[in-house]
This record gives sequence, structure tokens and C-alpha cells, in this order.
Amino acid sequence: MIPLGLDNLAAAVNPKWVTARYFTEGWGTFFKEELYTLAILNLLVGLVGFVLGHSITCTALHMAVVVVARRVMAGGFCCSSKKLDGQTIVVTGCNVGIGRATVRDLSLRGARVVMACRDTHMADKVAAEIRRETGGDLVAMKLDLASLASVRSFAAELRANIGEIHMLINNAGVMFCPYKKTEDGFEMQMGTNHLGHFLLTNLLLPLMTHSQPARIINVSSLGHAGGIIPLEDMNYEKSYNKYEAYFNSKLANILFTRQLAKKLKGSNIQVFSLHPGSVQSNLSRHIVNKGNLPTGRLSALLMKTTVEGIQTTLYCALEAQQQEPYYYSDCNIAFTIKAARDDALAERLWLVSEEMVGLSKTSELSPDSKTQ
Repeated sequence: MIPLGLDNLAAAVNPKWVTARYFTEGWGTFFKEELYTLAILNLLVGLVGFVLGHSITCTALHMAVVVVARRVMAGGFCCSSKKLDGQTIVVTGCNVGIGRATVRDLSLRGARVVMACRDTHMADKVAAEIRRETGGDLVAMKLDLASLASVRSFAAELRANIGEIHMLINNAGVMFCPYKKTEDGFEMQMGTNHLGHFLLTNLLLPLMTHSQPARIINVSSLGHAGGIIPLEDMNYEKSYNKYEAYFNSKLANILFTRQLAKKLKGSNIQVFSLHPGSVQSNLSRHIVNKGNLPTGRLSALLMKTTVEGIQTTLYCALEAQQQEPYYYSDCNIAFTIKAARDDALAERLWLVSEEMVGLSKTSELSPDSKTQ
């Protein structure tokens, strides 16, 4: 899995989240999210204490430890009350999980949200449910990141119907899937997690280059600590390991963010990448089998809820200011491995990605493409 080493250990431990804010804010949201989990855990603590004959004081102390442990596992909370009225935000992969929770929060803040999803039937249902709750403006549109034609079609439709975009949240992804290829012949994880978003972001830049502040947020992972960039075998024709392929795609997310920040320096756009944490979602559907991971309610005792999982995304969307190394975790700047801070590697990956997706500098990225 993730190789051991000082660089990887520093990324995993990520000490920068240890701040006063981490322990003083977000308790209301935490208790609201953790009510069921804390009740179950403390019931178990109480029963064990009773059987072992512990004193009430001792049992209460153990219960307090459980609460603190769960608070640490829940991660940082974004407590911003900022409204987003008048802003148009595109979120990819938001039918379920943290994508859906992100859309709901942004809609509550007044944003117009474009839900870019592969399954538009499900997206329409989710949009209707969120709309009933928030009264917000939500639009579901077809986007299959495993198809460059679909990415181009989606971008063209946005250019034809939307004047400006204020935020792009590249949330969609696949994890640890068996070897398969995208429509264009790319390995599925690199093709979906990196190349699809790479093309999409570049095609939408003309809609984000305007007089108002804008943000691009790439959801990466701590898994990047186990990644490399296989520039000589991007489609894994020689060998394939589904775990390594995922880690590599997440490293690519951070390097893409890094090079994008360099190219957009001095513009109205800030860029971020982030680790959401270990979250209860269907992203792990390819590994939840044969006892590899706890499932159902047991997983709730060990992982973040979806609301907890979107907090760093919200932090990057509402509060954070772009800074090195462009990677955030638990609502704070985080540590990355050395490869994720390699400018030369980031530039090489950009050039290779441009060639792989067939990105045209003369037409697709021109200012006039807003209306093409």
C-alpha cells in the first residue's frame, strides 16, 4: 500500500492540523453528526465498565476519551457563514457521498449549482430532493469523465448556456477498480481522476477568467503519499496494481493543481487540492468485500460521515487562501510528499496530459471559446 519512509510518514501524520481552532470550533456540527455513533460507543463502554466493576468516575472518563477520539477522527470543521448568492459553481460526481453533501451545503448558501454527473437520471432526482430542502437553483448535466467526447460536450453546453463560473470542484473519482480502460483507451483511474478533470478544467478556464474571484478545487487524497507518475507507462500496459494506480492518480491531482497555480499566477483564480479523509461513501465499493473493510454501521465507528468529509472542501471554497503546497487537510494547509512539490515533474505531467487528451491551444482555450 503506502510505502514507509520519513516523507510518507510526515504526510500521513500531517501535524499542521493541530491548532486551537481545531479543538474549539465545530462542536455543534460534530455532536449532530456523531449522535448515533457516540451513543453506541458509550453504551458499549458503559456495559464493559459495569461488567468489570469500574467506578462511575472511571467509566465517565472512558466515555470522555471516546468523545475526544471521535472528535479527532472527525477532523476539522469549516464554520464559515459566508453566502454565495449570485455565484455559479460546477461540482463533478455529486449524486452520492461527499459530492452530494457538498452540493447541498453550497445550495443552502445561495449558489447556483451545476451538478456534473454521469447518471443524469439519478442527478435529476438528487437535484429535486436538494431543491425541495434549500429552494436553490440546481441544474443536472451529463458528464462522463471517462469519455473525452463527453467532457468536450459538457464544456460546450456550459459555454452556450452559462456566462461565468465562479467555482469548479473536481470531486468525482474512482478508487481501486479492476483494470479497465476509458472510452479513449486510458487506464480508468488515471483517465477519470486526472485526465478527465485536466481537460474539463482547461476547457472551463475561459468561463472562470473574469473580474470576480474564482476557485478551482481538486479532491485528491492522502493516498498520494504512495504515488509516482508513470510517465513512460501512463496506461499501465506493462503491469497493473489497482492500489498503486489510484495513488498515482491522486499524486497527479496535486501536481496538476501545482502547475495550474503557476500558469494562473496573477489572475482572479485560486487553486487548491485536498484530502477529505476516510469517509463513508460508495467510493470504496471495489474493496468492500471478503472482510477487507468494515461495512455498514461498523464503518460509521471508524470513518468520517459525509458532512465531516466535505469540511475541507468547504474550507477551500470559502476561507482558504492559496499557498504552497496547494494541498489541504482537516481545514488547514497540509504536508505533501516531495514528489508532489516537484515543479519539473508537474510541468512534465502537464505536457504529457495535454498530448494524451489532445488539448488544442489555438481553439479550445481561446477567450472566444466562451461563446463557441
